[in-house]
Amino acid sequence: MNAPAASHSLTAVHQSDRIAIRRGGRELLVQNARADHRPFIHPIVAPDGDGILTENAPPHHPWQHGLYVGLNDVDGVGFWTEGLTNNPTDGSFHPRPLARPTINGNSASWAVVSEWRRPGGAPLLTETQSWTLHDRGTSFELDLEWTLAALVPLTFGEFSYGGLFVRMPFREHGNVITSEGHADCASAEAQRARWVAISMPLPDRLAAGGIAGLAMMDHPSNPEYPAPWRVDGQFGIAPSRCIAGAWKLAAGTATTSRLRIFIHNGPTDTAAVEESWARFAC
Repeated sequence: MNAPAASHSLTAVHQSDRIAIRRGGRELLVQNARADHRPFIHPIVAPDGDGILTENAPPHHPWQHGLYVGLNDVDGVGFWTEGLTNNPTDGSFHPRPLARPTINGNSASWAVVSEWRRPGGAPLLTETQSWTLHDRGTSFELDLEWTLAALVPLTFGEFSYGGLFVRMPFREHGNVITSEGHADCASAEAQRARWVAISMPLPDRLAAGGIAGLAMMDHPSNPEYPAPWRVDGQFGIAPSRCIAGAWKLAAGTATTSRLRIFIHNGPTDTAAVEESWARFAC
């Protein structure tokens, strides 16, 4: 069943390090890309405008920023904890100034281009996050084309997590379900799935018992599809190619993955998730 179209066209407020996408004067999400910092999306607001689904720099993991990308072993360099654990092997992120987004009715598109560097400043790769938001009124879909272009020969090491990760404000009464039927964090961890959905009460949401959620989706064209997933005990999720083993990228070559985040009001509706995944996968 298709959700009704949004009643207002989208607008955007653009700065060189920040893009806010709005509907009817209300922010739906904000893309952050400060110079010399990891880019990330936060906040992401529930489609009805009631409650924020992402958390930035929680005390338990201060390097986590809403919806973001990170990897743990890129030629021995870490791009996960941002140097906050005093790890001398941590690299750094260097996003370029953001270009203006493109708005077309109920869709918005923008790109974030960043250089990933070794400790000491030597560049390893150029990352491009190309985002498109489709506003469907009672839900919205946030699509990513994620490209890593090697500037030198690279080996990406095997690790238990990495990739596109989302952190919701953790509550003990959250729920997880995967396309393969895993319904708790422990059984879903490191298992392959087409999608993983999480929902939980949000601290600032009043409607629908305070609950809202999202589903992240892997695309059939991606390496290792269906990917194994990181599903941590606080409902952080990421499809993680690196769980399946090490892989290489030759200098001057690139790899692109496609991912979708389906954001909704209320508890997870698996039929709505499957409908969104079918649109995405075709």
